[in-house]
Amino acid sequence: MEQTLTEISAAALAEVASASTHPEIDAVRVRYLGKTGEISKISEGMRDVSKEDRPRFGKLLNEVRTAVQSAIDAKVADLQAQADAEGFRNIDVTLPGTPTPEGRLHPVTLLENRVIDVLRRMGFALADGPDIEDEWHCFDALNTPADHPARNEQDTFYLPDGRLLRTQTSTVQVRVMRNEPPPIRIIAPGACYRRDEVDATHLAQFNQLEGLYVDTDVSLADMKSTIEQLVHETFGADTELRFRPHFFPFTEPSYEIDIRLEALGGKWMELAGCGMVDPAVFENINTARGDRAFDPEKVSGFAFGFGIDRLAMILAALPDIRLLTENDVRFLAQFQA
Repeated sequence: MEQTLTEISAAALAEVASASTHPEIDAVRVRYLGKTGEISKISEGMRDVSKEDRPRFGKLLNEVRTAVQSAIDAKVADLQAQADAEGFRNIDVTLPGTPTPEGRLHPVTLLENRVIDVLRRMGFALADGPDIEDEWHCFDALNTPADHPARNEQDTFYLPDGRLLRTQTSTVQVRVMRNEPPPIRIIAPGACYRRDEVDATHLAQFNQLEGLYVDTDVSLADMKSTIEQLVHETFGADTELRFRPHFFPFTEPSYEIDIRLEALGGKWMELAGCGMVDPAVFENINTARGDRAFDPEKVSGFAFGFGIDRLAMILAALPDIRLLTENDVRFLAQFQA
């Protein structure tokens, strides 16, 4: 058996050395190391070797197998290196490389970053929350009655387990108040979802940015001055704005905010909704917290929110809001950071 192993080893190594292609080296591997290969047959015959000789022959068998496998691996690596060298032979390294275009920030991201930067300088901190919510955080806590149209399945994406895709980022305000006592001053940008028919001015998924400020003695004047500062720093000092009385279930009094820019033809454009936090919202938060941290007799606050996508569309004079979601690099390349 010892002589047989020596002869097999010499033959295998010789065939490996003479192989010049991957199929040839693979045939050598199968012939000697395959299930029915020469070395495998010797391995099966070890059961017939006496106990005294088995350790010596077993060691020799392992050495032969390892030597053949190592030679095959080295040959495969050598063949691959030759193939790589052949592939690179006709490459002219002196030619200029293929230019890699630089990426640009999305217009929605550009506008969102601008607004966040202004509000952070006014002391607002960023807050975040889940896109998948429950009805309490999305509606009940915000004083939205059970028969409100927004809670209808025709307007809201409900999941089989009763949860839903949030229709507004106000859910983040609820979560922050539930977990932290006042004072609170946060902004919450993020995606929202509604069952709108997708057309030139509507998307089923869009981006909002909401703000909340709660403390002692927060007044309507504080809200108006904050929003005026935000508008003027974001869109320019010559931007006109007005507050129109409106109704929202979660604020009282409530207002719609309009702005007018000469660059947009001098027409009034709806920007956002805002208002003083309704005491009923504070009471819902107190009930959830199990304390009186948001006692409406002691604290007050204001909230505001607006859609980033629609505003970006108007500022960029886009004819169709769907351009913001199609990921066409020819369109996106127009916008600079």
